[in-house]
Amino acid sequence: MPFRRPVPDLQTLSAAAMSALLLTSAAKHFREPEFFHPVVPDLLCRDDSGEQPNGPLAVLSREEWVAVSGLLEAAAAVGLLVPATRRAAAGCVTALFAAFLSGHVGALRKAYGPEGSPRRRRVHTLRLPLQAPLIAWAWTLTRRNRRP
Repeated sequence: MPFRRPVPDLQTLSAAAMSALLLTSAAKHFREPEFFHPVVPDLLCRDDSGEQPNGPLAVLSREEWVAVSGLLEAAAAVGLLVPATRRAAAGCVTALFAAFLSGHVGALRKAYGPEGSPRRRRVHTLRLPLQAPLIAWAWTLTRRNRRP
């Protein structure tokens, strides 16, 4: 008698794929943090040089924001793999991707500014439109899994 392995449902496979994407991104936050620096809005970044006053939202440095967002992505990736926490984690991922939108818009605006480079223009022109499908994908994982 052959052994039958349960076939994972589509939502479980989708959650695993998003989890892999988030873990890869989280690792990149720590391997190449400078890749994410342009996406962190200046308004949120604390300036310890004393050259400019810090606003009320500037509680972390740019490097700290990148590290925190990498840790949040790693935690969300783990949450997506656990069926009991999947919906909540997917809601958090959806909110996280939506919150990143303003940073991507700002990075794109800077890339086309006087200090932008052709490489930065290409990178940020590609990164911004990717946010919509990522948000939609994360949102689909917030729904209850209905098995046939």
